[in-house]
Formats: sequence, C-alpha cells, structure tokens
Amino acid sequence: MSKLLDYLNTLDKDAAAREAHVNDPLGAMTNFGLTEEEKKAVHSGDTQAVADVLGIPVEQLNALDSIVTAP
Repeated sequence: MSKLLDYLNTLDKDAAAREAHVNDPLGAMTNFGLTEEEKKAVHSGDTQAVADVLGIPVEQLNALDSIVTAP
C-alpha cells in the first residue's frame, strides 16, 4: 500500500490525525512522510489529481470525503 493511501486511511480512522490535518495539512502530511507530489495533490482538493498520483480510477477514492484542507 502506498504512503498516500495509508495517510488517507488514517484520516478516515483516526480523529487526532484528522484534526492535525485540518489544523495544519501540509505539516501533517510532511510528518507522515508524503512526497511533495502527494502533498500537492491532497492539498489541492482535486480528487482526480490524488487518483492520478495513486494510479487508480477516481471512482475508487471513497476515502477522500474526510480530506479538508485549510484555506
């Protein structure tokens, strides 16, 4: 499983991780070990960009409902 997919799953299951992402998305993603490309895709809020980084069809991204980026 990719680090990005691990991160998305963590956000779905871990309230503290989700809170950290809401408060400082770039810091939380950096601390988790995501690459610059992964961070950029998630921070953009563009599900197609995230799917492209993961190499999967966008329809398979059920976990993205939990991603909230700071303005």
